[in-house]
Amino acid sequence: MTFEHLPDGLGIGVPAPRLSWTLPSGTGSQEAYELELVRFGAVHRTGRVDGAGQVLVPWPGEPLASRERVAVRVRVWSPGTREPSAWSAAGHVEAGLLEPADWQAVPVGAGWDEDPEAERRPALVRKDFRLDRTPARARLYVSAHGLYEAEINGRRVGDETLAPGWTVYPHRLRYRTHDVTAHLTEGPNTIGAWLGDGWYRGTYGFDGGTRNIYGTDQALFAQLEITYTDGTTDVVATDGTWSAAPGPILASGLYEGETFDARLHDPNWSAPHRTESGDWTPVRTGSRDPGTLVAPMGPPVRCTEEAGPVSITRTADGRHILDFGQNLVGRLAVTVDGPAGTAVTLRHAEVLQDGELATRPLREAYATDTLILSGRGPLTWEPRFTLHGFRYAEVTGWPGEPTPDSVTARVHHTDMRRTGWFECSDELVNRLHENVVWSMRGNFVDIPTDCPQRDERLGWTGDIQVFAPTASYLYDCAGMLDSWLTDVGLEQLPDGTIPWYVPVIPGEPMWTPIQPGAAWGDVATLTPWTLHQRFGDVGLLRRHYPMAKAWVELMERLAGPDRLWDTGFQLGDWLDPAAPPEDPAAGITDRYLVATAYFAHSARHLSLIAAELGEGAEAERYAALADEVADAFRRRYVLPSGHMTSDSPTAYAVGITFGLLTPRQRQKAGDRLAELVLANGARIATGFVGTPLICDALTDTGHLDVAYRLLLQTECPSWLYTVTQGATTIWERWDSLRPDGSLNPGGMTSFNHYALGAVADWLHRVVGGITAAGPGYRDIVFRPRPGGGITWARTRHETPYGTASLSWETTAAGLTARCTVPEGCRATAELPGCAPVSLDAGDHVLNTTELAGKAA
Repeated sequence: MTFEHLPDGLGIGVPAPRLSWTLPSGTGSQEAYELELVRFGAVHRTGRVDGAGQVLVPWPGEPLASRERVAVRVRVWSPGTREPSAWSAAGHVEAGLLEPADWQAVPVGAGWDEDPEAERRPALVRKDFRLDRTPARARLYVSAHGLYEAEINGRRVGDETLAPGWTVYPHRLRYRTHDVTAHLTEGPNTIGAWLGDGWYRGTYGFDGGTRNIYGTDQALFAQLEITYTDGTTDVVATDGTWSAAPGPILASGLYEGETFDARLHDPNWSAPHRTESGDWTPVRTGSRDPGTLVAPMGPPVRCTEEAGPVSITRTADGRHILDFGQNLVGRLAVTVDGPAGTAVTLRHAEVLQDGELATRPLREAYATDTLILSGRGPLTWEPRFTLHGFRYAEVTGWPGEPTPDSVTARVHHTDMRRTGWFECSDELVNRLHENVVWSMRGNFVDIPTDCPQRDERLGWTGDIQVFAPTASYLYDCAGMLDSWLTDVGLEQLPDGTIPWYVPVIPGEPMWTPIQPGAAWGDVATLTPWTLHQRFGDVGLLRRHYPMAKAWVELMERLAGPDRLWDTGFQLGDWLDPAAPPEDPAAGITDRYLVATAYFAHSARHLSLIAAELGEGAEAERYAALADEVADAFRRRYVLPSGHMTSDSPTAYAVGITFGLLTPRQRQKAGDRLAELVLANGARIATGFVGTPLICDALTDTGHLDVAYRLLLQTECPSWLYTVTQGATTIWERWDSLRPDGSLNPGGMTSFNHYALGAVADWLHRVVGGITAAGPGYRDIVFRPRPGGGITWARTRHETPYGTASLSWETTAAGLTARCTVPEGCRATAELPGCAPVSLDAGDHVLNTTELAGKAA
């Protein structure tokens, strides 16, 4: 039993959370279900409810009250059975603070004066309190202006990183609920927190960044609620009775890194039995509208993996270069001992140039952490309020020699559940897929970012728009992206314009003031639809429908009666390899062709969304609009010869995959696209727009062989060129590292950028062969299309209903496929040269020779 899209139900912010469950093995399908809710000690059962729904089923009882905890379990009936299944294990859901009046806390921070324009030393805050008896239950509801790590009685609360994350803070500040019952004891207790600047008041953004984007204060917002066996409660909330002191973190920034002076650190600062030290003074209180505090919709950022260095190289001047073998996002944990005052400096970079860290691509993200030793013995330390994108680290000032056991890279990202896997007989393709996975991990850090290493790390709307189909296969990212899309809606301008990136920060002169742009703004329509298709969430569609409508209606106004969006600033096929390094938008495809194509595509998807929501009249209106735009597209951009005005792969790819061409034009476009690809030696000639589409455009017009040639090309530019160059993540540019070993001279040269990895969606559907044919994979098509010399492939996806998998291999006798259909789902197998076969839930083995024989 699960609730909404959350990994657990503690602190949920929805008073009527939707419920999901998977069926017992062998059930086949569900005919009816019964839910049991235990609340306030009373048992409520729904009785038998006829229906097959088991994903995001409406809450069956009265809405939850703040703090209310309910145990929920389910049993089901399958067709032809009189008796239900056994009851499932109970899942527990507990509401957070659902009403503004529930909050007593106010923000508290440093009581001393600070220069808002200077680098400020982060504060510690704490409060001592006493309990006369042992609590039965305790909950900490906590957030901050900036970042925080909370402690109670010298022990850390939770394990999340960069909490509370990055939202549009004036409208939504996320708080988290922690069960801290085991942290408390009868007698004296202490609660405290480390504070950091983070996105709230740190320096962030382009060209030196902007300081204090959301405010100048750094403050904790915490409410500890303690319940006893007799039902009475105590509340310890942040207020003027708390104390603050400068902490041992001297400076901290997401770009800059962190400096920690262990000589100033009292390990017992948050413990009640301590020797008093430091300059503790009363806090300064602030204000916050509690109506803006929201519970999480997805999991937090956490450390999900650790890796040791694969090599340590000493330089002639005594520095050490560490290679971790994988470009990752996180930070180093070190264990080191040395004389007091010794400074150990850690610098980070994604690649080496001439044996040294290549830091130019980082621009003004200095990615430097410094530990000043106390001289009190070995110390294990890692930064708290920063993350870096790196494969290599340089260590300076280490006493003696660092060993593989003394330095560990800790990988951090939003702790989503992995749901998708793929592998095949080609090891280069497998490494490409691994690179996609690592780039997603590194860029899903509370929001979907473009890159994790340089002075940017923003929620670019176009990047996730093209990558969402891949992302939603690999990980359960529904809750995280639903939350981020909520912020997209909040940042949408009154005229319907979708910002280039969300949350919005200053971006002069190119990105501020905000202008509407195709492919980027279309995140408003295409990404909610993708998430609905993959996770079966109609509620998500409804929440974001107003945003999608406003975006399409803006394009309608901009295009005017001729239905052509051919004015204004556009990025076009961004980072087309033919574009010069200094102008990534100057590709070979007419940017207004791209804009008009996306206008039609979004209008079509808005019609689909409206129909799904039961808005029949609006569905018809937007379908008619999409038809009008497609007609205008053909008149303007398709020549009588069947060629397009932009004779480029991206132009043909959008025309084909967006359904903008007549059947005759479509085939001609596919043939011409194949000609262009082959004439270019099967090297890539597309950017952010064309790359996710080109393999599908070739496949769907009868040129599967050309799609495989494109996939398997190893010359630059190509997907596998990066692999042969040792890439372990997806690059921003096809030639971020050039064949001669030099770095691309462009100012935008990231080695961890997931957008061009959107081809993995084609790997999953076409090479692997699993396609969602109904929302949430309720209906599945197994349709592998072998080619390119690949002799076997295995792919697996954890759908909302359970595991779907397909493993196929070719032999002299034909193709053998092993399919698994989740309980409660239906599938169709379409193997090469065979008629479709219907499959029920369970495991199936199919062979093309046998199927062809039966058909004959």
